[in-house]
Amino acid sequence: MTRTHEKVGDLPAGKAEAHTPESAAAGIDAAFDMLGGRWKLIILFHLFGGQVKRFSELETAIPAVSQKMLAQQLRQMEADGILLRTVYPEVPPKVDYRLTEWGQSLCPALDALLQWAENKQGVGL
Repeated sequence: MTRTHEKVGDLPAGKAEAHTPESAAAGIDAAFDMLGGRWKLIILFHLFGGQVKRFSELETAIPAVSQKMLAQQLRQMEADGILLRTVYPEVPPKVDYRLTEWGQSLCPALDALLQWAENKQGVGL
């Protein structure tokens, strides 16, 4: 059982190896590498809850992103196993995107991070 801070509860038995501060930092760094990029988190929030979106729907939902950058971010997320790209054999081609089960499991972590950020006002900085 592992935790990164005394305020964080223990993980269920068998879920993870014990982490040292160095291995925990390396793991977080690897996660940030997968989620890094200006648009990836926004894409995630548009696909949470089992939503399936076509490229054009994502493009409309995120108007500030260019087609090139959206395609690049989607390809990286697919390569990392966060989302699934489905190509339908029809003319014109139909392609849609959905989160993998592993990608969907990010939802509670990102909700907690969002709540943490919102709590900043309550912490007398």
